[in-house]
Amino acid sequence: NGSLHAGHALFVTLQDIMIRFARMQGKRALWLPGSDHAGFETQVVYEKQLEKEGRSRFDMTPEQLHGEIMEFVLSKKSFMENQLRELGASCDWSRAMFTLDERVIKTVYDTFKKLEDDKLLYRGARIVNWCPKHQTSLSNLETERETRTENFYYLQYGPFVIATARPETKFGDKYVVMHPDDARYKEYKHGDTFTCEWINGPVTATVIKDDCIDMELGTGVMTITPWHDATDFDIAKRHNLPYEQVIDWRGKLLPIAGEFAGTNIKEARGKIVEKLKSKGLVTKIDEKYTHEVPVCYKCSREIEPQVRSQWFIKMQPLAEKALEAEKSGAINILTDQHKKVYEHWLTNIQDWNISRQIVWGIPIPAKICDACHEGFVDLENNITTCKKCNGAVRPDPDTFDTWFSSGMWTFSTLGWPEKNTDLETFHPTDLLETGHDILFFWVARMVLFSTYALNEVPFKHVYLHGLVRDAQGRKMSKSLGNVIDPITIVDEYGVDALRYFLLRHIHPTEDSEFTMELFKGAYTAGL
Repeated sequence: NGSLHAGHALFVTLQDIMIRFARMQGKRALWLPGSDHAGFETQVVYEKQLEKEGRSRFDMTPEQLHGEIMEFVLSKKSFMENQLRELGASCDWSRAMFTLDERVIKTVYDTFKKLEDDKLLYRGARIVNWCPKHQTSLSNLETERETRTENFYYLQYGPFVIATARPETKFGDKYVVMHPDDARYKEYKHGDTFTCEWINGPVTATVIKDDCIDMELGTGVMTITPWHDATDFDIAKRHNLPYEQVIDWRGKLLPIAGEFAGTNIKEARGKIVEKLKSKGLVTKIDEKYTHEVPVCYKCSREIEPQVRSQWFIKMQPLAEKALEAEKSGAINILTDQHKKVYEHWLTNIQDWNISRQIVWGIPIPAKICDACHEGFVDLENNITTCKKCNGAVRPDPDTFDTWFSSGMWTFSTLGWPEKNTDLETFHPTDLLETGHDILFFWVARMVLFSTYALNEVPFKHVYLHGLVRDAQGRKMSKSLGNVIDPITIVDEYGVDALRYFLLRHIHPTEDSEFTMELFKGAYTAGL
């Protein structure tokens, strides 16, 4: 979706040396080039281009948007492949693959069906990370956390004091939760009800006793907003409590908020607090409350937890096999530090939401029932009515998370599930070389899918290179204006000078600076 930068030059240099060395040893070596459609990443890039043109994807049909992105991507793909050739990449271009090629899509669909057959796939209404700007759910790995200092509000809720940083969510709070062993509240029994004055008038609240409550935190009592908080959602599910959406998909308050309906939550917060103050329901405001806020890794917009029906993979059974592959020595990851990162992520893995509400990607081959919201995998496109309630069904409009298809790269490119010479000869491969920043995005997921689908590791060794950063330690980004074009260096100094500099001055496993001053200084000194 763009052009190469110095980081690409590093991986090309490392991989080219490794494959040439293997060939010189007489090995039957394969270096298979490929490109990833990079679903959400690419659509975000194209949306920025639309914004410059005064257009929006929300004013386009899905077919129109997909067609324009495809044209954009194919032009970039051809351009970047030529850049790779200029950097000396001696890969087998006759085997070049794209993650939207039919062979890859077939593997993705077959794996999707296999997950369903093995009861590792389910569709359910669960809390997802929702980006109000891009209108899609994101995985936990696609959200970043910003440390912020904001107000923390202590509010009178009947006989209790509750605390929150988000008063705008509190319209849906009808349950007050406390630990069953908290002696301070022993007079209150599970299921007790009481009426109290609240934001838009009196509400009837119910007492819930739950072991998850931290008695040492605040007053040991909290109200819950199940639709907009993962912990609250889990409590509601445990106790079979109904819940209601308070904030819409665009980040505005719904009619449940009364006079504040239609107001952006940021604008509404202060007004809601003022109303609570007028009712004498604000007992204290801590103006120096420091906490972490989840944000979209692309636009930095605050993530809004929302309940949405999506496809999820049960990850624990897959993670156990991937962990065993590393611990048994079937896969060797450089370094010990990265081994620990790999093990920690797989040990603490959560079910994976693989649905994305974007058009640029591999369509999910499934049908959705509008009546009962059940989903059915439908590779043959022959399901016409709901298998559960006999209601009408429609095609799932979502696409797969791009890492779902990328995770099958080692065997999708070699024709799995069909048995063939390439698959038998080159899988598993000897070596994977990539940046350390996608250890769990990509490396771990390739291990997960290969050990699951083929019952073998995808590669034997993992070499992780450090990232190439600017003088301030920042990743190279066009939006920051700090990208160094490797082709410009090649045109002036030659590709050998660039490759030699990268090998000599970039640390093999840690991030390193790359500036033109460093390069020119090394070049003048004879590299």
